[in-house]
Amino acid sequence: MKAELEKLIKLQKTDSEIRRLKQSLETAATRRAELEREFEKHAFSIREIQDRRDRLTSERAELENQIAANKTYLERAERNLKHAQNQKEYETAMRETDALQKQIAAFETQTLESMTGLEEVEKEIESRADEINTLDQKRSAALAEFDVEIEKNRAELASIEGGRDDVFKTLPTNLAAVYNRLAQRSRDGIAVAEVVNGSCSACYMALRPQMFVEVKRGEQIVTCESCTRILYVTPADTAAAAVEGQA
Repeated sequence: MKAELEKLIKLQKTDSEIRRLKQSLETAATRRAELEREFEKHAFSIREIQDRRDRLTSERAELENQIAANKTYLERAERNLKHAQNQKEYETAMRETDALQKQIAAFETQTLESMTGLEEVEKEIESRADEINTLDQKRSAALAEFDVEIEKNRAELASIEGGRDDVFKTLPTNLAAVYNRLAQRSRDGIAVAEVVNGSCSACYMALRPQMFVEVKRGEQIVTCESCTRILYVTPADTAAAAVEGQA
């Protein structure tokens, strides 16, 4: 019976690994898309900063053009003021001069604000220079690594599934049927559960002392009284328990 129990344990570990690999492959597309989204978030934040820099640079250039144009108009208004030939021309030139001076002052204030904002953006871009310069490279490397891992899982799954059939064929018909029934009934596909700290690792129910002894002996198939899974104790735990019993 020990040999058959060992086969069941091996089969369970194999099936658990097959289940893990299948889940990995089934969710690969979703996880890859999530990985790409994470990099896209970083790329978007970088583009947002760069767009803000470009916008502020454009605004500053436009403000400087407006200042230059208004200074030209101001020179003309001042000439008109100097050469005014009557009170009406004088007052008109004076109003125009005053308005242009105020407009130039407003544009200069906006230019200063734009320059301050631009300096802050430039500092942020400089602080993230490494991230900006290596983002595409890191993205390509991460996706390539992910793809390699998926291909490795696919190859490993094909190999394990072949070995799994070889093990399953050696089980007695009744044990194979019990194993399949238990595995198909449980959500996690666990039919054979390890006993850890005196409890079933699948349902966490504590074993009665006598049952624990029977599981450690491994001379017969023992099932959990709570979840009915086949129980086993690893050889290392069995040896440790024997030493403690002799002490």
